[in-house]
Amino acid sequence: MKIRRVLMGTLSVLVGNKLRSGLTILGIVIGVAAVIAMLSVGQGAQNSITSSINSIGTNLLFVSAGASARFRGGGGETVVIRNIRPLTMEDAQAMLDPYQAPSVLAVAPILQDGGVSAAANGQATTTTIYGVTSNYFSMRNETVAEGSTFSDEQVNLHSRVAVIGPDLATTLFGQTTGLTGQTLRINGQTFTIVGILKSKGGTSFGSSDNQAIIPLTTARDRVIQRPSNYVDMIFVQATNAGTVSDADTQISNIMRMRHHVAVGSEDFSVFNQQDLAQTASSIIGVLTVFLGGIAAISLLVGGIGIMNIMLVSVTERTREIGLRKAVGARNRDILLQFLIESLFLSLLGGVLGILLGWLIALIIGRIASASGSTLTPAVSLNAILLATLFSAAVGLFFGIYPARRAARLEPVEALRYE
Repeated sequence: MKIRRVLMGTLSVLVGNKLRSGLTILGIVIGVAAVIAMLSVGQGAQNSITSSINSIGTNLLFVSAGASARFRGGGGETVVIRNIRPLTMEDAQAMLDPYQAPSVLAVAPILQDGGVSAAANGQATTTTIYGVTSNYFSMRNETVAEGSTFSDEQVNLHSRVAVIGPDLATTLFGQTTGLTGQTLRINGQTFTIVGILKSKGGTSFGSSDNQAIIPLTTARDRVIQRPSNYVDMIFVQATNAGTVSDADTQISNIMRMRHHVAVGSEDFSVFNQQDLAQTASSIIGVLTVFLGGIAAISLLVGGIGIMNIMLVSVTERTREIGLRKAVGARNRDILLQFLIESLFLSLLGGVLGILLGWLIALIIGRIASASGSTLTPAVSLNAILLATLFSAAVGLFFGIYPARRAARLEPVEALRYE
């Protein structure tokens, strides 16, 4: 039997039973659409988190105070204790030693407070304040849309100057231009605006546009109460992407020596962008696989639907099968006929499911955008190929039994069937 004749026969049967064919592929359509939508949302979430991490800066490491330590208690239980020792300006300075840390390019100690009041022009709000040194801006890839950043001299002079984000500028002044030289009050202290940051939008770590950046010395004196040499975090920039791991090791060695702690008893933590990206990708990957697996169950349900319909079709066409065998059709011809019908149904459902899944992903992206989220679902070629192959496999797997049953019918018995 020629393939062309088989295909024509398949189309004739399916077109002749439009409603039944449509209901048969519906399960495949829903299953493939769910898989495509879940995988695209997962990929979009991963892309969003990676972009957010990369927007922090280039080749950065983050040193913070505190580390988890585990000890075996007397009753046999594991006790988790949090070792806390503040970071200091001397710690940051030690990381710039070219002999002990040759892979370190720059260091930026930071003070921060997320609940500081800011007021100007009769308006008031709560914002995040960062007390930093002048090199913080280049390390964080922060650029100004208007004005300039502050200098080392202004940091040394404890100047009351501020660089603010565009969201904070809009809240307090109703505009983001023409504000250089204007004043605002931060925790009751008057600051002169010297620059407006370019918008970065919201990220997975919150909005970077609602912030005020002031000199580290001024922050310690007037806004964020800390002992004279304490800092909340230290940003460290490696010389290049290839030396991030070396810089991590060198910083850890310096901190252990300065804090007099042994390996495994650290009272500090060092993270780098690769660690954050890998952790986030791992979490998103697990969730995506989990959700995709749940969605794939509907594909199996759709496959069972195909098998049921094909069994009904075999019963309805018993006399047709007997007639074909009587005029010379072989068992493999009948087998091929029903397998192609099953495969065609699953592939058609797969194509429609891909289109529906893409539409669902697009709608999710629009909803996320309207709610201010940076999530943009990404329909990848791998997801499309996976869904197509899986739907084809479902069609073949669940079509084998009905096809074999049809092929094994005895011609005489089939012709006598009513």
